[in-house]
Amino acid sequence: MTIKPGWQGRYFEDFEIGDVYRSRIGRTVTQNDNIWFTLLTNNTNQIHFNQHYAERTEFGRPLVNSALTLAIVAGLGVSDTSENGFALGWDKIDLPNPLFEGETIYSETEVLEARESRSRPQWGIVKFRTRGIKQDGTVVIDYTRSVMVWKRAHAPNQDTFPEPHDIRASGEASA
Repeated sequence: MTIKPGWQGRYFEDFEIGDVYRSRIGRTVTQNDNIWFTLLTNNTNQIHFNQHYAERTEFGRPLVNSALTLAIVAGLGVSDTSENGFALGWDKIDLPNPLFEGETIYSETEVLEARESRSRPQWGIVKFRTRGIKQDGTVVIDYTRSVMVWKRAHAPNQDTFPEPHDIRASGEASA
């Protein structure tokens, strides 16, 4: 039997300045997503959860909570950017256009900088620019962030899959 590993994300050595990663999936944001997230985070701005109120604004309908937009777009890029690391910081977040319930967003990320960590030799630091793009090509979020990424040889996710064994084969009674 040949075991073929699935995608395990990129390590520091895999990033090259100028590379662009586009999410392979998009995410349609539903009314339930927007209301749930808004109320879960105690955001009391009715433009996110009150249709009647939102109709009276310049937008004419509820806006998707910007923190939800950020969370979804960041999540869409995790497998390409930060699956083997963690965020160090966000330099800027711009929201040039609104996102509405029922629209679909995609993530596009460019590698801006990559350097080895000066204090942690098993890590590298990568700076990314990410844009959330709606189905019609409109950019709804644009941000930069830095991520601390494992170097391949030091990553803790190596050889983590347990070796299967049959308990019955070892002489123990089955339940």
